[in-house]
Amino acid sequence: MKDDRKPFRDAQQDIKSVQRLPNTPQAQSASYRLAFADPDFLCAPELRPVRLQLELLKPEMGLDARGVNSTIVLFGGARIPRPEDRDGARSDALRDMSQYYEEARSFARAITARSVETGCTENVVVTGGGPGVMEAGNRGASDAGGCSVGLNIVLPHEQEPNHYVTPDLCFNFHYFAIRKMHFLMRAKAIAVFPGGFGTMDELFEALTLIQTGRMEQVPVLLFGESFWRDVVNWNALVHAGTISADDLNLFRFVETAEDALHVIDTWTLSGRRGDIPGR
Repeated sequence: MKDDRKPFRDAQQDIKSVQRLPNTPQAQSASYRLAFADPDFLCAPELRPVRLQLELLKPEMGLDARGVNSTIVLFGGARIPRPEDRDGARSDALRDMSQYYEEARSFARAITARSVETGCTENVVVTGGGPGVMEAGNRGASDAGGCSVGLNIVLPHEQEPNHYVTPDLCFNFHYFAIRKMHFLMRAKAIAVFPGGFGTMDELFEALTLIQTGRMEQVPVLLFGESFWRDVVNWNALVHAGTISADDLNLFRFVETAEDALHVIDTWTLSGRRGDIPGR
């Protein structure tokens, strides 16, 4: 895109120009490629800091271009089936967890109905862009006629984005760390559904940042109290002294989309600690 503020030649013009270079050893040498148009150079180990910066910047510019100011984050398992597919689940437990697909879809639908009133600039649903709970979140946003963000990542099994993500808000990542930053940079609430290692990683990353004051305190909603109490012995952490009793106030257990909306709407009145200074 041409920058009319600058008198210099546009980089895209030079990319087109070098494509017409003569077929000589000098012009076709890898050393002669423009640095910013040379994939081998950009993927070199020494360029990792630049790739990290690019991966931070591209989604940031895309979200800014769409006017997305704040988001509601949905984390949860990729393996949780749609209700219509529950009979094909790999375990009875996963089959029963299809209820969380519906709750995630309902929650995202309700949040997005509010977001639409702002022109889809505030409280935009963001998920990991994949299947399971992530698909349910993007699907609920689509049900409400709004937009939603998908932050996908390249995995060995070639995870593709689900079909409900708003196409120009669908981003792909190489670095997990940068992806996690984008999940939280605009977050006004975090809804976490049952999941595996990835979900646990995302949950505890967020709780750590809030606990240590590295990000603002926002509502953290754990869907399915029985699941979360089974997989994490919260009270044991308190008894061991590795967290304080007050840290258990950083999140709230909920069962339904309605519960979650109520917690978000009344969060500042819920007796939680005051807001921690922003990032």
